[in-house]
Amino acid sequence: MGNVSIHMLSKLVVVLLLFHLVVANFVDTLQQPSCHAEESSALLQFKESFMIDKSASSNDGAYPKVSSWKPAGGGNSSCCSWDGVECDEMTGHVIGLNLSSSYLYGSFDSNSSLFSLVHLQRLSLSDNNFNYSQIPSSIRNFPSLTHLDLSASFFSGQVPSEVSHLSKLTYLDLCCNIREIETSPDDPQRLLKLQPSDMRSLVQNLTSLETLSLSFVNISSIIPVSLTNLSFLTSLTVKKCDLFGEFPVRIFNLQNLKVLSVRYNQDLTGYLPEFNRSSPLILLKVAFTSFFGTIPSSIEKLNSLQELDVAQWNFSNSLVPSALGNLRQLTSLDISASRFGGPIPDSLANLTQLTVFRVSTSSLTGTIPSWLGNFSKLVYLDFAFNRLIGSIPASFSNLKNLEILYLQSNNLSGVVEFRMFQKLQNLYQLQLNLNNLEFVTESNIIMNATLPQFSILGLNLCNVREFPSFLRYQTNLERLDLSRNKIHGQVPNWMWNISKETLMFLDISDNFISDELPVFIPWVNLQWLRLSFNTFHGRLPIPPPSLLEYGATNNKFTGEISPLLCNMSSLQFLDVSKNNLSGMLPQCLGNFSDGLILLLLGSNSFHGMMPQSYNNKCSLRMIDVSHNQLRGQLPKSLANCVMLEYLVLSNNQFSDVFPIWLGTLPQLKLLAMRHNGFNGVIGQSRTNVDFPQLRILDLSYNNFTGEIPPLFPDIAVNMSTSILEQVYHVVSSLYYPGSYNPTRNISYSITIKGLDLHYSKIQEGFAAIDISSNKFEGKIPEFIGNLKELRSLNISSNILTGSIPSSLGNLRNLESLDLSQNKLSGQIPQQLTMLTFLGNFDVSHNTLTGPIPQGTQLTSLNSTSYEGNPGLCGDPLPKCGNQEAPQPPPSTEEDSDSGSARTLEID
Repeated sequence: MGNVSIHMLSKLVVVLLLFHLVVANFVDTLQQPSCHAEESSALLQFKESFMIDKSASSNDGAYPKVSSWKPAGGGNSSCCSWDGVECDEMTGHVIGLNLSSSYLYGSFDSNSSLFSLVHLQRLSLSDNNFNYSQIPSSIRNFPSLTHLDLSASFFSGQVPSEVSHLSKLTYLDLCCNIREIETSPDDPQRLLKLQPSDMRSLVQNLTSLETLSLSFVNISSIIPVSLTNLSFLTSLTVKKCDLFGEFPVRIFNLQNLKVLSVRYNQDLTGYLPEFNRSSPLILLKVAFTSFFGTIPSSIEKLNSLQELDVAQWNFSNSLVPSALGNLRQLTSLDISASRFGGPIPDSLANLTQLTVFRVSTSSLTGTIPSWLGNFSKLVYLDFAFNRLIGSIPASFSNLKNLEILYLQSNNLSGVVEFRMFQKLQNLYQLQLNLNNLEFVTESNIIMNATLPQFSILGLNLCNVREFPSFLRYQTNLERLDLSRNKIHGQVPNWMWNISKETLMFLDISDNFISDELPVFIPWVNLQWLRLSFNTFHGRLPIPPPSLLEYGATNNKFTGEISPLLCNMSSLQFLDVSKNNLSGMLPQCLGNFSDGLILLLLGSNSFHGMMPQSYNNKCSLRMIDVSHNQLRGQLPKSLANCVMLEYLVLSNNQFSDVFPIWLGTLPQLKLLAMRHNGFNGVIGQSRTNVDFPQLRILDLSYNNFTGEIPPLFPDIAVNMSTSILEQVYHVVSSLYYPGSYNPTRNISYSITIKGLDLHYSKIQEGFAAIDISSNKFEGKIPEFIGNLKELRSLNISSNILTGSIPSSLGNLRNLESLDLSQNKLSGQIPQQLTMLTFLGNFDVSHNTLTGPIPQGTQLTSLNSTSYEGNPGLCGDPLPKCGNQEAPQPPPSTEEDSDSGSARTLEID
């Protein structure tokens, strides 16, 4: 009986539950508005017009919202129940559509069914990929729209003027429609443009705006003063919009404004006003503009301020303002690159809520305060590029939330024990480069489980003496810099197993490592490999195809360059100079020249011919094959390398006539052909075609004959940037991480009176000619007198005749003049006394006569500068008796121009 009762009771419970579910479902049905069939159809059509592609969205929480959309009879038949769809409870019309981060990919048609949803009030399509579609002018079909978010969705072109007609908008976000450029990841291409007139209309018409985000929209306009009338505005972000002119100061005083960001508008001027306590500002970012003045002490009245970024301002404050220490609620402070000097004020010890603290690239002095160890919430600390001294405070070991620590390029000293950072489990970027620190580890106490996992680790110039053993446990490294240390011996075997999938940058140059490297470099995504200035030996290792930079100069590598190097299709910089490499150069070094910028192969034992094929996509700017055993003719296809600036062929066995066709290269600034077998008469110049930018020419020690050719244009520029620095700026635009200059190994050696004078930089205003040790004949040509910027001229050891042109006195910048070992006759012109910068002068072994011009620097030189001219007299040679000092000879058409040169060797 009891069992029967329990059974009946169970049945009753089941019935009641079913009844409850039916009633609940009925109630839900009554509450859920019914979707209009035409709107449901329009949404389904919109869904079908796009693909689902996971790469179309980047947010962590992205998922395909439209996957839940099913037609009638296929599940949720009412579109009001679909993911991302909002309906009006009374009318059932679709009034909201949130498809942000929905993996949508495809072009946005101006006739899209979406625009039939005329009751729409809120539309968010952010974080998708609409394949560079224009924002359709059909946006006007939404007159009730209050919320429009089209950010980060690859829209492009002009923002339609119809947006400014949506007068009910309170929220407008067009930010971040950009395309990243691989060679300039910090400067992406902006896809959207907003005409200045449309900007004015937008601000004037959308008077209800509360949020306006136009960051990365190319506006190129002043900020309309009418923006100060948007009394409801709470957030204004216009980062990198090319805004210019004066920023309306009244915007700071908008009563509801909480967020203001105008960063990266470099031509935008303005100043910070005096603030009052009624300001609700939470975020203020005006970095990288042309704002000026001071940080007013009244900034301490901004009681709500949490984020302040005023980096790279031309502040008139000389010290870090102590008033900042009263902003106790700050979570982010960036005052980098703002010329602040002096010590870090102790008033900033109050900012214990900071998560981001940046004062890099300034003139901070003194020590790093130990009270920073109390900033328990700190995530990002950057004091790089200052003048800080002393040690790294031990209290840093308390910063348990720290993720990024940049202290590079200071004057810090002392011993840094790795266990200080071992406790910081969240630390993944550590930069200690370029200090006087001594970084030490205790390998016996380091355990895998207790280590932070770094992505960036910079220990350049940290007196590291061995490969830190904790590296063997690193699995996420992207950049590792151990250069300019004291590492001896071999690379430990475990190094080749660390971070195989992630490592992109490795610099172990400038050490004392002696080892034979593996045949294949194991890091599959490596882009920068720097092995230079060690004593590596054996075969040159083969890097992965992803490599952009291969630096291996100043080692002892032997053997040939493997043809497998041709697989590095992305290579842009190759430097294997100053090794013991031999064999013939792979022809592919020319074939993949469409990506290569620097090709440095000098000071090896390569033989055979240069690579012969350079196509019209050639991007080479520097070629150096000097000090090898290359022979034959130069490949005429080099004329395709129209960006070439620097060509060094010296000290080889080339045998060819002068490559006059190189004169068509519009950017060629330096041509060095010293110590080869080039020969014959050099062809006549073609006006405005031959060598329009040539600054340095070295043809010495060849077999050229005939008269000196007019290869130079009228050199009259006066710039201060060095040729190599220009090339480096191009190279660094490819985002070379760290402080490495890939052209720093290249130097010039100018031979003057048998001595090699080394120049690490040749200024753009510097011009030099060295055509010595050939068989040039005839007179010193008139065109040399026009080369007003010449600093060095060497035409020695030829068979030149005639007199020294008086027009050489026009070369007022000349520092070195060598005319020795010729057959010049006549007197030394008095006009040469005008060469006040002349420090080296040699006319020995000619047939010159008469007195040396007296009372000038010409008389302060050693007598060897004049020897071998029996007819010369006067200081520093024996006196001329009663012979009068020579007078300037009458000017003739023949010597009205000036000539100048300088002996140059490029190593």
